[in-house]
This record gives sequence, structure tokens and C-alpha cells, in this order.
Amino acid sequence: MKENYIINGRVVSGEIKKGVEARLKELTGKGITPCLATILVGDNPSSETYIKMKSNACRKIGIKSHKYHLPEESTTEELIDLIGRLNADQNIHGILLQHPVPSQIDERAAFDSINIKKDVDGVTSSGFGRAALEVETYPSCTPAAIMELINHYNLDVEGKHAVVVGRSPILGKPVSSLLLNRNATVTTCHSYTNNLEGILKQADIVIAAVGKPNFIKGDWLKKDAIVIDAGYNKGNIGDVDFESCDGIVKAITPVPGGVGPVTIAMLLKHTVEAAEKQSLKVVSH
Repeated sequence: MKENYIINGRVVSGEIKKGVEARLKELTGKGITPCLATILVGDNPSSETYIKMKSNACRKIGIKSHKYHLPEESTTEELIDLIGRLNADQNIHGILLQHPVPSQIDERAAFDSINIKKDVDGVTSSGFGRAALEVETYPSCTPAAIMELINHYNLDVEGKHAVVVGRSPILGKPVSSLLLNRNATVTTCHSYTNNLEGILKQADIVIAAVGKPNFIKGDWLKKDAIVIDAGYNKGNIGDVDFESCDGIVKAITPVPGGVGPVTIAMLLKHTVEAAEKQSLKVVSH
């Protein structure tokens, strides 16, 4: 794949972090250190890795990170009780509940118990609605990252046909809304969609968020399509068969090094923004 076809998430992530660092200096000058609380329920190895990556990213930039690890057998009530305590703690500015949680827990109830002012990962129903209606909020970090990549590379969205493959509540559905708000014509596909290949052949922009390694093939795509692969599967493999897209696509995100680094940078940015807003409220009282 030629270098000029690559949408480089590491470059975009670095630029976001520079802006975050400048805002961090201002906050620490006022004696405020932004703090993210991360919650892991159970012992899912992938989730443990993600939490570690997020905590390390916080530490490197100067954001505090407090980890809370509940046992596998925890109940919905126990998890919501912990979230309630973190909501009430003025030293915690953002709360991240790592997905997925064990099956006995009502994940939606847990997500929705997070105070929207601390919902830096954009997982609450209220946050989803506000983002869809273009009311100020923190959108889900991966959809926000996708929009940052589109902005950075000046990719033309208006009037284009965007096909989102996947409809999860923290990726497929919110990114469809964000693209719609940018005047794209959006088709959201999923496991019940008929003739996926035919629909993808019409797409100017493809957002892959299906969670299946190398699922989307290059010969399914329209010539000069833009492909943003938000999939992250075992072995650092995306949802799009990257090599088969060579000579077909206009631009593509690699995995790793595409959407992933920008997703983490957006989490840092949202946490700093939350600290800024919460510190203003504390000062004004």
C-alpha cells in the first residue's frame, strides 16, 4: 500500500495530545490534576490489556488514573454502587467502565448510572442522544476518533454515501449519527443485511466496525473509496483485508496505527475537558 494512501492515526493522535498537554499545564497551574477512574469487572485478558493501555496513556501525559477491579461474580448493584461513589468524588473527573462486563450484570443500567458530566467515554443513553442531536456532550471515543481522522485529512463527507458495517451502541450507531450530522447519506449494515457486497460497492466512505478479522475484501469496494477500519481483532488484525485494498481505495486506516491511537487520544482530551468544566463549577460556587 502506497504511503500517500495511509490515514495515519499516530500522527493525528500526536497532534491531539499536544493540544491536551497545553490545557493540562493550565489546569495543573491552578492546582487541578485531571483524574480518570477505570473500572474492570472480571478477568477478561483483552479488557485488562485495554485498561492498562489507557492507564499508561494517562500517566505519560500527566493525567491521574485510578483503577478499580471488581470480581467476576459482582452484581449490577455492586457495580452501580461503585459508580455512585465515583460520581460523588470531586477528585474524579471521568469514569470509564470497560466493556464487556460479565453476563449477569445489566451493562446498560451500569453505563447509565455514570454521571453525564463524567461520561468521558460517551456510553450513557443520554450522551448518545445528545451527540445525535448535536447538543454538547462527549461522544463515544471511537466514533469521535473517526471524525477527527476525517477532519485532519479533510476528507469530503457532505453528500457522500457512507456505509457503516456494524451497529453497536458505542460504535456503529453513534458514528452513523455523527456522519449524518455532517450531511453524509448513511447506510448502516449489520448481520441481517442482505447483499452487503452490493451495498459496499456503492459506498464512497466505508466504516468497518463489525468485529470480524479481514471480513471486508478489496473487491467488494468501489474504486477510490475511503476506508476507515475501526475493527481490532486478535493478532492486531482489522475488519478489512488491508492488502486486498491496494490499488482500489483512495485512502485507508491501517490496523494497528489507525483508529486505535486516536481513540485513546480522544479519551484523554475528554477527561481534560471534563476536569476543566468541573473545576469551573467548583470555583463558581
